[in-house]
Formats: sequence, C-alpha cells, structure tokens
Amino acid sequence: MDSEKPKRKHPRIKNYDYATIGAYFITVCTSQRRNYFWQSFVGASIARPKNPTEIKLSEYGKIVDNAINNIPKIYPNTEIDRYVIMPDHIHLILIIHGDECGRAMLAPTVMRIIQHTKGFITKQIGSSIWQKSFYDHVIRNREDYEEHVKYIYENPIKWENDY
Repeated sequence: MDSEKPKRKHPRIKNYDYATIGAYFITVCTSQRRNYFWQSFVGASIARPKNPTEIKLSEYGKIVDNAINNIPKIYPNTEIDRYVIMPDHIHLILIIHGDECGRAMLAPTVMRIIQHTKGFITKQIGSSIWQKSFYDHVIRNREDYEEHVKYIYENPIKWENDY
C-alpha cells in the first residue's frame, strides 16, 4: 500500500532557481554509506589516517576526484572552490559564475551538474554506487561560506572520531 510508505522530504528550496549565480555546498553519499573512496579505510580504527595528507584514494576515489575536477571543463561558468572525498561521501562547494556584466549565463542547474557527474562516475565504475539524491545548501554570505570551508577541511580529521 502506497499510503504506508514514508514520505520523502524534498531536499530543495521550493521555487528557487538552482542555476542562480552563487555558491552551493553539496554532499553526495554512496548507497548504504559504503566505503568506496579511501584506499586506507578498511573498517578498523588502526587503518584510519591520522591526518588528511595520509589519505590515499582508492581507484573509485580517483575516478571521483577526476570527475569533480572535470566539472568546470564541462560547465565553464562553474568553479569547484573546495572539496573533500571521504570514504563514503563527498562534500564540495560549487560556484556558479555570471558573465563579465554579472548576469547569469545560460547555466545548468546544480541538480543537472550533480546528476551528470554521478552518471559519469557510474559509467566509469560500471555500476551505480550512489544514494538516489544529494544534499545541497545555498551559501548565503561570507560567514556561511567560511563555516562550510572549515567543515570541508575538518571532515577528514573528525572522521577518525566518528567510529
């Protein structure tokens, strides 16, 4: 019975144009939060790196890294400001730029960019590893931006304490 299924909350801001010039904090998780992206992560605390520079990406992690770095090549009016690849998810700050007059260029939506990137990664890997949706946050001001940059920077360091 469909009425018994839980209703999924729509993660997007209603009536917001996600092709608008601005910065977006995005999180994309693997299906069932499986650990695909860190070579050194095997589920034991002794295998977790003590600092982010010790992290070695798995083959899947390298594919994700390549795909993230290709976003501005595919969508020239975008920039990946910061990102981190965690064992089972990625965080990134995506910036959509305007033209030289500050007007919005013909831009794909954040959803389109993320769907395309997930699809590209899926083709490279040979099967889907992603949760159906993703989380996004419209960055509203400098303080909000700095908070999310700090989160991206500290996430690998805090990972060790999460388990």
